[in-house]
Amino acid sequence: MARVKFTAGRVGGFACPPERQQAFLWDEQQPGLGLRATPNGRPAFVFQAIYQGKTVRVTIGDPDAWSIAEARAKTRELQREIDEGRDPRNVKRAEIAATVAERDAKKAAKARAVTVGDVWPVYLQEGKPKRRDAWKPRYRADLEAMALPGGEKKKRGQGTTRPGPLHPLMAMRLDAITEDRLKDWFDREARASKHQAARALMMFRGFLRWCATKPEYRTLVDRDVGRAPAIVEALPQVKKRQDCLEAAQVSEWWQAVAQLPNVTASAYLRALLLTGARREEVASLRWADIDMRWRKLRLADKVDATRTIPLSDYLAELLAELPRRSEFVFASASKTGRIADARSSHERALGEAGITGLTIHGLRRSFSLLGEAAGAPAGAIAQVMGHRPSATAEGYRPRSVDALRPFLQQIETHILKLAGVEIKRADKPGKLRAVTS
Repeated sequence: MARVKFTAGRVGGFACPPERQQAFLWDEQQPGLGLRATPNGRPAFVFQAIYQGKTVRVTIGDPDAWSIAEARAKTRELQREIDEGRDPRNVKRAEIAATVAERDAKKAAKARAVTVGDVWPVYLQEGKPKRRDAWKPRYRADLEAMALPGGEKKKRGQGTTRPGPLHPLMAMRLDAITEDRLKDWFDREARASKHQAARALMMFRGFLRWCATKPEYRTLVDRDVGRAPAIVEALPQVKKRQDCLEAAQVSEWWQAVAQLPNVTASAYLRALLLTGARREEVASLRWADIDMRWRKLRLADKVDATRTIPLSDYLAELLAELPRRSEFVFASASKTGRIADARSSHERALGEAGITGLTIHGLRRSFSLLGEAAGAPAGAIAQVMGHRPSATAEGYRPRSVDALRPFLQQIETHILKLAGVEIKRADKPGKLRAVTS
C-alpha cells in the first residue's frame, strides 16, 4: 500500500476515481491510519489492522470533524485495543449500544415523569366524544371545572370554591394510576358527594381511553383501571328518572310558568314542553333558526348536526312576542348571551303550582306522554324529539316537515286544552291570541 505523509492539502484533495468503487490513501507517519473515498460519498478516516489473523477496518470519521492529529491519536487508541485482545468493532458497538440505552433510559424516565396534569390540557384540546367532532361547550366546561384547584372567590355567597373532584389526580404520574390509588381517590371524593365522584370517574375513564390511543402515552396507562371490581361495586346505583307532568297537573304548571316575572324563562319552559326538545337545543336557538313565513324551526341536534321541525301556531306567537335583545331567542346577560340555567325559575313555578320532583328534562318526557295521549304516532313524536331512528316505532320512516306538522299541531292543541288555554283568531290576519279560561 502506498503511503504518504498526511497533510491538510493531501487529505482535502483526495478523491476516488470514477471508474473505481473505492480508493485508499495511507499515512506513512501513523501505521493503520488511512483515508477512504468512494465516487459518491465523502472521504473518511479509517483504521485498519490485523486481529486474530483477519483484517479489521473501523471508520473513525469525517476529516471535517477530525483533524489529522486527532485521527492519529484515535488510531493509536484502536491499536491498543487490538494489542489487549479486544476487537475494536465490538468495542464501538458496545459504546453505541450504551449511548442508545442511556438515551432510551432518559426518555423513559422523562415519560414516566409525565403527570395527569401535564396531559389533561392536551386531552381537552384534542379529545372528543364518539361520533362527534368536538366536545359540547357545556361538557367541555364541566371537564375543566372537574380539574380546577379551587380557592377562587365564589360568584355567589361567601368563601372560596372547593377543588374539583379530579384535581387530586392532576399531580399523579400517569404510570402511577393504579386500581388501589384510584379506589383511594374515589372513596375520598365520595365522602363529599358520591354522585359527583361517580361522574368524575366516568370522565377520567374517558381520559384513560384517550391516552391509550396515543403512542406517547399508551405504555403509561391502563385503560381499564377505572373498571376494577372494587371501584365499580362502590358506584351509586343509577336510577332512571321517570318524572313527568300528569295530565291533571298541566293546567297548574302552565299558569305558574306563565306568571313568572322572567318572561324569557317563562317562554323557554313552555317551549320545552311544546317541542319535547332537549334544554340545550332550545337554549341555543337563534332568531336565524326560525322561519316564520314557512313555519319551521331548526334545532341543534344530539344525533345529527341539526333537525328541522314544524313551528306550531301557539309557539310561533309565543316566540314572536319575545324582545330581540341578541342573536339568541332566549337571550340573557350570561357569558354565553343566552339562557343558561332556568332551574330557579322552574322551581319557583313548581312551588306556586304545588308540584314536586319535576325536572326540566321531565318536560321532555311529558311531551312524549302527552303526545301519545293526543293520538300522535310514536314515530312522529320520536322524530320531533330528535330520538335516534328506531325500526320498532311503526317500522320507522322519517316524515317531511309538512307531514309532521299536523301531528305536532295536534299535540300542541292537546297540551293547551289541558292547560286551559283557548286559542282564538285575532283581528289582525295571521295573528292569534290566547284566552285563559
